[in-house]
Amino acid sequence: MPKSNSGVFFLVLVAIAAGFVWLTSQGLPVFVASHFGFSGAANGFMPRSVYVPFMLGFIVLLPLSLVGLTNLTFNNPHVRINLPHREYWLAADRRAATIQFLCDHTTRFGSMLVGFLCYVHWLVVRANATVPPALSNEWFAVGLGIYLVSTAVWTGMLFARFQR
Repeated sequence: MPKSNSGVFFLVLVAIAAGFVWLTSQGLPVFVASHFGFSGAANGFMPRSVYVPFMLGFIVLLPLSLVGLTNLTFNNPHVRINLPHREYWLAADRRAATIQFLCDHTTRFGSMLVGFLCYVHWLVVRANATVPPALSNEWFAVGLGIYLVSTAVWTGMLFARFQR
């Protein structure tokens, strides 16, 4: 079975996300409002010199770790994978395709995570453009809702794939 290009797409997406964070952070104030209360008002600040590496690490390392470690685990021939109808899906003639699907599906989730984290960063950048800094709760709720619905669809696709 041919390998998919999802890993290449994911790495390019992570690189673009890193560039996005780096470029959009250049206009942030010296002290960045980085935490916001339920009202949207800023209640936590950090120096830009700390915020930028923190967000770069968060947006790059968290998804890379999630996808990389999961894919390493799935590709270990001795790992026990808990799936419905495991005997069927992990039989010798279907194992490679099953592992490929799991790796690709995890990579899709990692891509969704990168997108959501970049969106949150963009909201923080926009919040810091106002005086006093304030996060739009409406926009955050919309983004979170889209991410949660996407995660539910992703989960549904996972379960649907492994029904007999």
